[in-house]
Amino acid sequence: MTHRSAVATTFVGLCLALASSASAQSWPSRSVRIVVPFQPGGGTDIQGRLLAKKLTESMGQSFVVDNRSGAGGLIGAEIVAKAPPDGYALLFSSASLAVNATLVKKLPFDPLKDLAPVSLLSSAPLVLVVHPSVPAKTVQELVALAKKHKGKLNAASNGSGTTSHLAIEMLKQAAGIDVVHVPYKGGGPAVTAMMAGEVELRFSGQLAVIPHVRSGRVRPLAIASSRRSTLLPDLPTLASLYPGFDADNWYAMFATGGTPKELVARLHAEIVRALQAADMREIIIKDGAEPVGSTPEELGAYFRRETEKYAKVIKAANIRPD
Repeated sequence: MTHRSAVATTFVGLCLALASSASAQSWPSRSVRIVVPFQPGGGTDIQGRLLAKKLTESMGQSFVVDNRSGAGGLIGAEIVAKAPPDGYALLFSSASLAVNATLVKKLPFDPLKDLAPVSLLSSAPLVLVVHPSVPAKTVQELVALAKKHKGKLNAASNGSGTTSHLAIEMLKQAAGIDVVHVPYKGGGPAVTAMMAGEVELRFSGQLAVIPHVRSGRVRPLAIASSRRSTLLPDLPTLASLYPGFDADNWYAMFATGGTPKELVARLHAEIVRALQAADMREIIIKDGAEPVGSTPEELGAYFRRETEKYAKVIKAANIRPD
């Protein structure tokens, strides 16, 4: 390369960098769409709308939630993955994204390459609970019972391939037990089945399970995430018995892959600021989650680890989508 061409290349690179920085500073100049890939009313939708409200207030442009449900969250994710990388289409999704990266074959996009991590918003721990008729007060006693009665205990999930299902498979693999997975069409039917005594155990979101714990209709044994719960602080973690055990339903923001780093950094800073607001933290906690916040790099590394973790579980258990 000649000196003149090297100077020209450097000049072009500098111009592109300055243009990218200017674009990030002027963003957003119009309404921003936050795609929530699930139906209204669930945890992803509630937190996504709360965040959209905070971003609208802080950035002076409308951040509008667009619910695009279907295919376990992949329809909405694909919309953002294939959108122009200009920051006007964002994805607010859950741990299902890491699961479906392996569970669904021949994806029309690559979640690890076509989505740009922005920030982990919160973590919603799963709780291992049993029906009161089960004579086990601890995880160790439950494991001993399952080994004594191999293939006799039924474990409910919200459906094949959900985080509640994969948590069951993780426990089976970690503890070396054989329980029967019984998939239901959503958390509601799974709760009803447990209340009726049709199943002996399940993994449930902590907010949904707390009323039943207080009424004595289920018995909690452990938290499935690696951190203890602030809502159920006396429960041990499964990781304390099985190192590395970590299953929760986290929520995070992604942009389209290739979105300028300056723009991603600006959005990340606004999300972190929103998470510091007392009212937002209160609502997240009431929704059964723990406020987290992370850098784009931290979310990227975490998302990759989650994808690899669930890929191992899915392959070992030969799990197929419904």
